[in-house]
Amino acid sequence: MKTWQKVDYSLRLKKDCISKKGSFIRKELTILKKASYAVLALLMFISISGCRQDEQKTIVLEQVKPKVAENNPNVKHIRIAVGGMITPKEGVAYYKQFLEYVQEKLGVKVDYVDKQAYGEVNEMLRTKQLDAAFVCSGPYVDGHEQFNLELLAAPQAYGETVYYSYIIVPKDSPFHSFSGLRGREFAFTDPLSNSGKLVPTYMLAKMNETPESFFSSFIFTKSHDKAIKAVAQGIVDAAAVDSLIWEYLNKINPEFTSKTRIIEKSPPYAIPPVVVHRDLDPELKKQLQQIFLNAHTDPKGRELLNKMMIDKFVLINDSAYDSVRGMKSWLEGHHAEKKD
Repeated sequence: MKTWQKVDYSLRLKKDCISKKGSFIRKELTILKKASYAVLALLMFISISGCRQDEQKTIVLEQVKPKVAENNPNVKHIRIAVGGMITPKEGVAYYKQFLEYVQEKLGVKVDYVDKQAYGEVNEMLRTKQLDAAFVCSGPYVDGHEQFNLELLAAPQAYGETVYYSYIIVPKDSPFHSFSGLRGREFAFTDPLSNSGKLVPTYMLAKMNETPESFFSSFIFTKSHDKAIKAVAQGIVDAAAVDSLIWEYLNKINPEFTSKTRIIEKSPPYAIPPVVVHRDLDPELKKQLQQIFLNAHTDPKGRELLNKMMIDKFVLINDSAYDSVRGMKSWLEGHHAEKKD
């Protein structure tokens, strides 16, 4: 009886032990199961998060930068001038098409403004009636000094960012040097033009002469192509013109350039740039600049640049125009000395 009780007691102990172990195991399994669920949930979260991050990265990489109109709804349109001095009439259509290309890329309406005189273009930039313009080196230097006109980009043509002043005469002219033109009729282009006015005036001053003292008479044609035509037709004996425009016409329409001859070529000067007024919206300026700088990498842009005889647009430093400043400064000092 006692033995049975011991056995029974032992069995109960074993049963209790087994029961407790089973309960403990079930608890451990439950804990493990919960832990497994937690780990699985964590892995799923990481996986989903990873996918989302990958998707976001892809969007960032592929996203096209918003156009100005999306970033700044207040920008309704911009006005860009192409002076009649910058391109001959044969090239005007291509500049208009290029500004249409800029409009398409920018997402903002671009108004083409055609102005003949550089003085008028500079005044419109000063008063913010224009946002940007293609100008000559001389007007840029004046505008930068007077109202902080800013450079946007500059064209590169024939592999260079420089140009020259050509002194031209009729093909059958007996003259072979600028100094031989004393007493003759001469054509300048614009009073603010570097190649068409400043350079020849500087050349005369170095000879201790002025346009009034050296030439019998002179005129302003208001454009380089008109000056070339005036020489070709014998209206004047000589003229100072932009090398880029003479070369452009000589290639696409040599009707008048073929009747002229270059007798002198000036030293190189920084090429006529594209400028903006100083208060132009920074984001607008940045995007406008990028469109110009990247145009040659785009098939349509490259086609238009080829028609304009421009390799591409590049950044240019203000210091590139120091030689123009030097001429202006020297002339001012020279004239002051003569007055004294």
